[in-house]
Amino acid sequence: MPGRIRREDVAAVRERARIEEIVGEHVTLRPAGVGSMKGLCPFHDERTPSFHVRPQVGLWHCFGCGEGGDVISFLQKIDGLGFTEAVEHLAGRVGVQLRYEEGGAPRPGEEPGRRQRLLEAHRAAATYYAEQLITPDAAPARGFLAERGFDREAAEHFGVGFAPRGWDHLLRHLRGRGFTEGELTASGLMSQGNRGPYDRFRGRLVWPIRDVTGDTVGFGARKIFDDDQGPKYLNSPETPLYRKTQVLYGIDLAKREIAKAKQVVVVEGYTDVMAAHLSGVRTAVATCGTAFGSDHARIVRRLLGDTSAGAGVQLSSGLSLGGEVIFTFDGDEAGQKAALRAFGEDQRFYAQTFVAISPGGMDPCELRQSRGPDAVVALVSGRQPLFEFVVRSTLSRHDLDTAEGRVAALRAAAPVVAGIRDTALRPEYSRLLAGWLGMEGSAVERAVAAAGRQGGRRDDDRVPGPEPRAESGRPAGPDRRDPVATLERQVLEAVLQYPSAPGAAAFDQLEADAFTVPALRAVHEAIRAAGGVAAASDPVAWLDAVREEAASTVAPLVAELAVTPLPEDRADAIGGYVGGVVRRLVELGLTRRIADARGRLQRMAPDDEGYAEAFARLIALEGLRRALRSEE
Repeated sequence: MPGRIRREDVAAVRERARIEEIVGEHVTLRPAGVGSMKGLCPFHDERTPSFHVRPQVGLWHCFGCGEGGDVISFLQKIDGLGFTEAVEHLAGRVGVQLRYEEGGAPRPGEEPGRRQRLLEAHRAAATYYAEQLITPDAAPARGFLAERGFDREAAEHFGVGFAPRGWDHLLRHLRGRGFTEGELTASGLMSQGNRGPYDRFRGRLVWPIRDVTGDTVGFGARKIFDDDQGPKYLNSPETPLYRKTQVLYGIDLAKREIAKAKQVVVVEGYTDVMAAHLSGVRTAVATCGTAFGSDHARIVRRLLGDTSAGAGVQLSSGLSLGGEVIFTFDGDEAGQKAALRAFGEDQRFYAQTFVAISPGGMDPCELRQSRGPDAVVALVSGRQPLFEFVVRSTLSRHDLDTAEGRVAALRAAAPVVAGIRDTALRPEYSRLLAGWLGMEGSAVERAVAAAGRQGGRRDDDRVPGPEPRAESGRPAGPDRRDPVATLERQVLEAVLQYPSAPGAAAFDQLEADAFTVPALRAVHEAIRAAGGVAAASDPVAWLDAVREEAASTVAPLVAELAVTPLPEDRADAIGGYVGGVVRRLVELGLTRRIADARGRLQRMAPDDEGYAEAFARLIALEGLRRALRSEE
């Protein structure tokens, strides 16, 4: 097996892999000052963005949960990869040929990254299935698509393919391309029988399921032959690549439009996604054989970005919320139950959430077939708020023409309103509920308040934000209320981000004890060990060197300081800001040394040995401070 990847190759990967592009495939990033971008953290739930990226230094940091690092560590964490696998994945994307210690390059046919091999197997399988769709045996599959209004161009756009009938067509195809039996079994493309592996998908129409980066991680397959005894839909099993609760079909095609339009339309099936996109609703996605859950919600929220102020959806109350999440369901009873289940997930969104149900009970695919693309657009445009749908559905189960029925309806609907996470919406829906019931508003408000109390203190009533974390082994951070600690932190932020700025060179004049906060002193020591700012001819490589010199407990703080937005956000004033904070810290150090020198002098008699030398040192230090102040 090959050894470690050479250090210089890892550095080349870091340099070529643009962190804003890699992160941007998972998080909607927006400008946040000079050289900084921000978005919602993909690693914890949050309402406002605290996740920052600085492309010029190749680092990211979340000020909410404390996670941070470079482009490699981001890929490790977001995709659950090991260091080597993450480097290999990025190297393949940016065209870096990796070399390995202890034996050089890997032997022919032996790939070091298991995840990369599984992705390559899926890529080869997707190509194979797509090619099979035009064969004579795939006529029923093409007929299925044609009956639903999908031509060859549509099939190619979505990568739809055909799995031939038979037990080992794909198996033989992939074996011929060098994939091992173990790899094919681990990929989920094969099932294991008494006689060995065999094709999981046989005689079926196949859709590739891709992650947000566009990599195929699994497949969904529909039976098209009457003698197929299997389920109507069969998906890939859980594998290292495919977790059905963490993927959304169509997300690779929809992600940019989602970020642009601030809208996500959640439909129920693969053909519904196709119909919606072809009708102009290019924000449509679907779950893959499972209900919409919390992991799906996190994916959607990251793509929507900061929804505390964005698209500006206007509510009847006058409130303005950013972004839309629209669930489409069949109009039958099962579809309505699915909509009610979605209510629980709505609490995970800060976007305004809607339901779109076709009066005729048709899904988007059927709607496009029978009434054309405009009907699909109209379905989405005619959505209604999810909260309103849930409350009205609850009321519909009661006879509102009787006093008993209205009271029963109030008792059933009050907990729904009390459970709305957004406290600003609860009074609005209390008023709406009073109107729908024809009851006094005060009576409804009391019922909602009582329902809230009966439910106990809700976790959602807390101020949004991560739980406090104990970071064992990490040096204590500075007290933000201490002006000296604040200045020390600002200096490190400035020189780590702009080591070549005018005035930054004075940083190297600082004494070893210039920083009083232990954590910041440790960062200063790492900078000195990396050669100081004078060694920062290549800022990115220099910053990597600083992080390597830092102790493992300090390295995350280096990344945090290198990503923190600076108080100055004007490009033409950055140099003055950096020089200014460095001068202030140098002056603070001189003041401290002057105080020490003056105290020493006061303890000496004029005829003591060394008095003249101490006096001269005091005069020299005061001269340096005057000269420094004159530069301002």
